[in-house]
Amino acid sequence: MAHILAVDDDPAVLTLIRNILQKEGHLVTALSAPSEVLTLQLGSFDLIVLDVMMPELDGFTLCRQIRSKVDCPILFLTAKSMENDLVEGLSIGADDYIVKPFGAGELRARIAAHLRRESRERRSVLLIGEVHFNLSGKEMRVRDTLIPLTKSEYAICEFLALHRGQVFSKDQIYESVFGFDGESEVSTIVEHVKNIRAKLNQMNVNPIETVWGIGYRWK
Repeated sequence: MAHILAVDDDPAVLTLIRNILQKEGHLVTALSAPSEVLTLQLGSFDLIVLDVMMPELDGFTLCRQIRSKVDCPILFLTAKSMENDLVEGLSIGADDYIVKPFGAGELRARIAAHLRRESRERRSVLLIGEVHFNLSGKEMRVRDTLIPLTKSEYAICEFLALHRGQVFSKDQIYESVFGFDGESEVSTIVEHVKNIRAKLNQMNVNPIETVWGIGYRWK
C-alpha cells in the first residue's frame, strides 16, 4: 500500500482517481485546492499526482515549490493539447505525465511502475518528514544537516523509524540494538533517548514520543 496525493480542481477527476487507486489498496489524499498542498507534511507521500491546469496555482508552479521538499515521483495530469508543454514539466522535476482522458488501466499501470521503481531505489533510504536516513551509510540527517549520533543512538533511531507508529518497551529496543547477549543495562536506553532528543531538539524536531508505562515510538 502506498500513500498517494492527488491534486485536481475537478472533483469528478479526483473521485475517479481515488476510486481507482483505493481499489488497488492505496491510501489516497485528494485535494481540489492546490494551495493546501503547501500545508501538508509532504514527506509522508509515496507518489504525487498533479493536474497541470488549475486556477490559483498551476501544476508547474506547484511542482517547482515542492520538488525540493520531496523525493517521491511526481506525475502530471495534462490535456492532450498540452503534450508539448510537458518538456517544461519534466525539466522542473516531474517524473512522468498522463494525458486526459485516461483509463483506469493506464493510471494503475503508470503508478504501479513508478512505485516499483521507487521500491527498488529506496531500499537504502528512509524519509520521514524532515528526517532522512541513509540506511546503508548508517547516517541520519534533518533538513540536510547530519546529526552526530553514536552507533547505539543511530541504531535506536533506525529501529523506531522503521517501525514508525509502533510502541516498543525499553527491553524490546535493547534487544533490537544490543541483542540478547548485550552487556549494557536496559536503563541505558533511557539515557540514549535523552541524548538523541537533545541533539534533535537543536533542529526543532522531536519524533520520539514517550508512551508512559510502555516505552517509546517514532511519531
